[in-house]
Parts: sequence; structure tokens; C-alpha cells
Amino acid sequence: MTKATAMTATPKRKDHPLSMRLPEGDIAIIDRAADLRGRSRTDFMREAAVRAAEEVLMERALVRMSAEGFDAFMQAVSAPAEPVPEMVASLRRRAPWKKETAKR
Repeated sequence: MTKATAMTATPKRKDHPLSMRLPEGDIAIIDRAADLRGRSRTDFMREAAVRAAEEVLMERALVRMSAEGFDAFMQAVSAPAEPVPEMVASLRRRAPWKKETAKR
């Protein structure tokens, strides 16, 4: 392995450490979930924190569109609903956990 290859294969050092104090029960839950995902506690918590932050930011995201685009959007939202055959069929099937009722 060349020196350049070794340098690119090494992950970049994290420059901003973060420290938290958590109750033992929270750590146990986090560790169990991280194990199930095959991740370290740090990786699991970083991913969860970033995902939560992205959700908050998306809630506040401004959507911009042209007047024509807005008209098309409003027409689609205001149009009568059309049944989706696959959903209708799914809703008509009996749930597998429900017992078969006796026919009268």
C-alpha cells in the first residue's frame, strides 16, 4: 500500500468531540440498539442525532415554486381522491391475526 493510499483509507479525525451524561438505563437501550445494527455507540448516536436534526430542519424548510407549479399543485391536492386498487384489495383482506368468525 502506498503512502497516498494509506492516507485516503484512514478516516478523517473528528475535530469536535461531544460529551453527554446519560442515565444508565438510556445507555443500556442505546447500546442494545447499536448492537442490533452492528454499530458502535458513537456511530449509532451520531447517526440518530443527525437524523433528528435533519427532521427538524426539514420541518422549517421553505418550498419555492413558480406560479404555474403552485397552480398544478393546488389542482392535484383539490382533485377528488381516486382509489388505489392495491390498497382497496389490501383493506378488504382479513388481518392474519384475527380469528375466523363463524358464519351464521
